[in-house]
Amino acid sequence: MFEIRIICDPADTDHITTALSDTFATGAVRTYPTRDGERTRLYVTADHRPAPGLWPTAEEAYALAPSIIREIGWTAGTAADKPCGEDLDREYWLRKAALLDRIALSDETDGISGDASDAAEAAAWYLIDMDRADNRNHGRPHSPEVLNASDDPRGYVRQEYAHWAKND
Repeated sequence: MFEIRIICDPADTDHITTALSDTFATGAVRTYPTRDGERTRLYVTADHRPAPGLWPTAEEAYALAPSIIREIGWTAGTAADKPCGEDLDREYWLRKAALLDRIALSDETDGISGDASDAAEAAAWYLIDMDRADNRNHGRPHSPEVLNASDDPRGYVRQEYAHWAKND
């Protein structure tokens, strides 16, 4: 762990703190004016991000999962029980994304080409965006903030589902 001090123009503060959090695992940024009051001092405790580990395999992630049929019933029932316009919670989106991932994996194993993979990836990105907005994720080894289009969004779903299944 180390401390970073930056002196910058106040207009650059947000850009700099975003770049730091993209590069390092950071704590809260402490902001103070410089003595002359024209610039800003930023102090942040940081550490190197751990080397990304492999995503959990489907077998590891879904070892405790109910059957696909049961999950279809749960997701359909949960969606049907919500009044029109009421938001569905993270558990719903996590389980739906995991269900779609499992269906896509089954199709891929059986050599079936269809839109299951696209649906699974779209649900995964929805979960990632939700986790970014709410900061409600397990995030080890991969947090949603560092994922981009070249990463594996379905791997993120497996990571989060494996953690959820063991801890909730």
